[in-house]
Amino acid sequence: MHLLVVAAIEAEAAHVPEDVEVLVTGVGKTLAAVAVTRAICEHPRREELTVVNVGTAGALRRDVTGLHEIGTVVNHDLSAEPIRQLGLDPREVIELPGEHETVLASGDLFVTDPAVRDALAERAGLVDMEGYAIALACTELGVPVHLVKMVSDNADETAHDWSAAVDGCARELARWLEDFLGR
Repeated sequence: MHLLVVAAIEAEAAHVPEDVEVLVTGVGKTLAAVAVTRAICEHPRREELTVVNVGTAGALRRDVTGLHEIGTVVNHDLSAEPIRQLGLDPREVIELPGEHETVLASGDLFVTDPAVRDALAERAGLVDMEGYAIALACTELGVPVHLVKMVSDNADETAHDWSAAVDGCARELARWLEDFLGR
């Protein structure tokens, strides 16, 4: 196995062990999809590649805290139902391998509105901006993928304080990586 750690921004990967390859995609689904697809397609060890997406996420419910391995990821800002009514499959839900129960909603919307948060909470426990795109790129290209998220905020008006929490989150994510690597 050759590990490629993917994060949206450098701060989320700040404490990844130095001997682990890191890809920083930029914020949002489009940048993440393009960067991960390019990295996989051009990777010299593609056949051995496993992708681990580490990052912060907003909690959609008050009882959701800490670190979570994701079992299901949903593209929350896609009009899936109207697309389905046209007879097309929008593929807005990706089930990841493993026994993880946490559902992550991904979209290009930075969630700070309590009404949006509450609506998303009916489908998911966490929200981010890249996870779905990373999972889709890996799934389409046949590369194993793990999404690991650390709660940084409550996806409400306090979400703008995210920058104060990111370093602590990055440290916890790095500890998870060390365990994943068996160190």
